[in-house]
Amino acid sequence: MKNKFRSFLKNNAVQSVFSSLICILLGLLIGYIVLLFINPDGAAEAIGDLVRNFMNYSKPEARFKYFGDTLVKTAPLIMCSLSILFCYKVGLFNIGAAGQYAVGIGLSLYAAIAWNLPWWACILLAALGGALSGALCGLLKAYCNVNEVISGIMLNWISLYSINMLLTKVKEETSPYTIVFKYSNPKALIPSLGLDKLFLDNEYMTIAVPLSVIISVFIWVLLENTKFGYELKATGFNKNAAKYCGMNEKRNIIITLAIGGALAAVGAAFLYLTGYEQWNCSTSSVPAMGFNGIAAAFLGGLNPIGCVLSSYFIQHITEGGSHIDKMLYPSQISDLISAIIIYLCGFVFFMKYAFNKFLSKRAKKELSKASVTDEKGGAK
Repeated sequence: MKNKFRSFLKNNAVQSVFSSLICILLGLLIGYIVLLFINPDGAAEAIGDLVRNFMNYSKPEARFKYFGDTLVKTAPLIMCSLSILFCYKVGLFNIGAAGQYAVGIGLSLYAAIAWNLPWWACILLAALGGALSGALCGLLKAYCNVNEVISGIMLNWISLYSINMLLTKVKEETSPYTIVFKYSNPKALIPSLGLDKLFLDNEYMTIAVPLSVIISVFIWVLLENTKFGYELKATGFNKNAAKYCGMNEKRNIIITLAIGGALAAVGAAFLYLTGYEQWNCSTSSVPAMGFNGIAAAFLGGLNPIGCVLSSYFIQHITEGGSHIDKMLYPSQISDLISAIIIYLCGFVFFMKYAFNKFLSKRAKKELSKASVTDEKGGAK
């Protein structure tokens, strides 16, 4: 019985879940301590409001509608986490996902507003742009040995200011925001197929949400059950060994970053083609969604299905921060608490390491006790 329980605890999926839960609880605890320092009177209520999110609304109809809003913003985060995960499996750190996400925003909105293309064409164009951005990092890595982190960071800012210039051509005359295209080109809106009615006329609830989950399953199958996925992971473990086995390691690096870029860009299209947000053409910071994808990927244990759950949690906490009483706490406190939790998500693998070390120490102690008992028995 004890051996079965130990083997259960050594299971990678179980350890990922436990490690993620520990990081979440630590993040909430630190956030609560910060609230106590600012104003101890409302700290417990504030942390409760943050966790409850849409459950703070008294009417069930309002809860369900705003639950839909959380799901709408979860879809792009899932795609960004998949972008990070896919590249990490091949030994690459795609920090350029934020810039690729920005490329997806720019191309999908420009195609919808300037060219009046349908939603599926806008998504395909966004995916192509993100893939080219990722492939550029891959080319630099494969043929010039330029670290993908360096090239990715540089391309983030190039992408941001490039789309600012592009979308300036389709912005409103009296504001820095892009034109609302749902009236001029309604066919560019991602269809809901009845999901908007299901979520009580939430117009932003579309097939983007289930599509992001389907893509997660597809990525899992691709990585775990195909020859192509095996080759990619083999390249990540040791590109020299992969080359020796006849695999084209340069091609695999380029393809991996191209797919990662396409995933992040499609995530941007999944959000902006619902009409949920407009782009501010004077934006001077790279979209945070790409960076939050890093936390979601690691919190999900670098598993595509885990990324779905972790992305929802991170978005749930982020949205829940808006319910904290701004009379007691500054408006930035919700962002601070969310940032603490997201930061601690990066310690999931450290938690797994510590957990495994603890289990191995316990096993050694039990083994030494058993050997001592056997020796005593033999002596008798």
